[in-house]
Amino acid sequence: MKNGSHHSLQSVLQSLGLVFGDIGTSPIYTFTVIFLLTSPTEANIMGILSLIIWTLIIIVTGEYAWLAMSLSRKGEGGTIVLKEILTSLLRSGRQKAIVSMIAFVGISLLIGDGVITPAISILSAVEGALLIPGFEKTPVDVLVVAAALIAIMLFSVQRKGTGNVAGAFGPIMLLWFSSLTAFGLFSLLQAPQVLLAVNPWYAVRFFADHGFAGLLVLSQVILCATGGEALYADMGHLGRKPILQAWGVVFGALVINYMGQAAFLIRHPDTKNILFGMVSGYAPLLYIPFLVLSIFATVIASQAMISGMFSIVYQGIMTNIMPLFKVHYTSTEIRSQIYIGTVNWFLLGAVLFVMVLFKQSEHLAAAYGLAVNCDMVLTGVLMAWIFYLRNRRLQLFCAAGIIVVVLFFLWANIHKIPHGGFWSIIIAALPFAVILVYTRGQRRLYLHMRPMDREPFVQEYILRRSEMTPIPGTALFFARGIEKVPPYLVNTMFENGIIYEDNIAVSIVRRDDPFGIAWFYREEVAPGLKVFEIQTGYMEIPDIDRILREANIHARAIFYGVEDIATRSPAWKIFAIIKRLTPSFVQFYRMPPHLLHGVVTRVEM
Repeated sequence: MKNGSHHSLQSVLQSLGLVFGDIGTSPIYTFTVIFLLTSPTEANIMGILSLIIWTLIIIVTGEYAWLAMSLSRKGEGGTIVLKEILTSLLRSGRQKAIVSMIAFVGISLLIGDGVITPAISILSAVEGALLIPGFEKTPVDVLVVAAALIAIMLFSVQRKGTGNVAGAFGPIMLLWFSSLTAFGLFSLLQAPQVLLAVNPWYAVRFFADHGFAGLLVLSQVILCATGGEALYADMGHLGRKPILQAWGVVFGALVINYMGQAAFLIRHPDTKNILFGMVSGYAPLLYIPFLVLSIFATVIASQAMISGMFSIVYQGIMTNIMPLFKVHYTSTEIRSQIYIGTVNWFLLGAVLFVMVLFKQSEHLAAAYGLAVNCDMVLTGVLMAWIFYLRNRRLQLFCAAGIIVVVLFFLWANIHKIPHGGFWSIIIAALPFAVILVYTRGQRRLYLHMRPMDREPFVQEYILRRSEMTPIPGTALFFARGIEKVPPYLVNTMFENGIIYEDNIAVSIVRRDDPFGIAWFYREEVAPGLKVFEIQTGYMEIPDIDRILREANIHARAIFYGVEDIATRSPAWKIFAIIKRLTPSFVQFYRMPPHLLHGVVTRVEM
């Protein structure tokens, strides 16, 4: 019993470090940027505090902690999981295509807003230095350079993996949330009337008093919920129960701290940087340690975002919606710890770009939240569709209500587009374009490959084998199967006369569930010609070389197809470039290079 309790506490601690960094650092900037738009009267403060509390309840607790986390595949969550669940319930090809498109947009939006997370978090923490005596007049460019250097160091160490330091993330974030709670509680006691803000009437009255101006404020209130999607996206890493338990702790810390900031602002309405002003006002001796802690917390939040992006892209690779980017495994013990260089440097470039472009966290806040708000809407739509098909009426009703709420937030966020919000859409458009070109290109490429049907292939194989002496040993040919035989395999055997004693077509099949690996000989098609099938969950990272050794398959040669694409279409030229720049199938799975033989097939697209 004690061991189980210890393991549970350890999982909750890990959740604090790996899941709640983004939403946990939102108190640094949320209240501050909101009151750049409205005057800090007590009525306004109470109304906005009520909006923040109920946003955390409805969106983070309702949409993600309750509804989304009730939908999983073997404990795994995220946009791609919702897509897989929904497509398995649909029969119409058109509906499946719509679901796929929604998922593509959702993934791209997460990436688009994801690059702003490190920028706004690190910048806002570094700006806290302005409250240190003697640093009040530090130039903005100096703060930007300091934030950029922190970001560069963070992204530069990704190649080495975070396994050695990840164990410290949980304790640091526990200290961070404890500090937020302690300072918030102390401030709350100075103006306890802020406790009344749990009554949603204060939020309603705020809108009644301000009309359209209240809608603009709502566009910044959403900042308190950014990072809430991580509860569902990271569910597979730590499990549903520890994340929900940790959310109870985090929710309490956030609400108490926001109440404390509200109480401090009521008593000190001229404060500009509210969280840091509250800490320096009540405990000046602890301010610098708190500032250092806040920088560590924002780095951890950024690390969680980077790891999340690696996981999302890897899911995309495994479900054939993204190219085969080169993947490095940063841990020999935990195969899920990965590094994708292309993604890492794209994110760093985007983060540095938005830091230099916006320069201050308050300017970034004017652009932040639009893309993730769109993703909240899409997540709600996918969930509601699943609940409808499963006839879960209560969840369907609640999901519909949440969709209405997040649509109000989206309506408010539309005004961010001319103020820099379009940059998150532009950044999101890049991965979306890659996904669209790659998926359409793969489909078009397959249609133009003109594979050979099984029966004529088997007949020709038997004839050719009988007319020659097979090469001693075993050859592997990677293919989806031999119902439709790829041209490279036909050319290798029939045009080049390369037929071994044992010829094995290796087929890797992605299952609908996220985990599990199985392998077996599916059939012996003809003498010396077999099909070996490897079935793997879409979240698995299979070691193909090890599987072949365990199956007692020792190849003398491994053949695979290489497409030489000829086209005049700009879209397919981009597709051809993507194919050339990304690893081949066998390189992605790290097959022994001295055994590999690429067979080129020219394809007109």
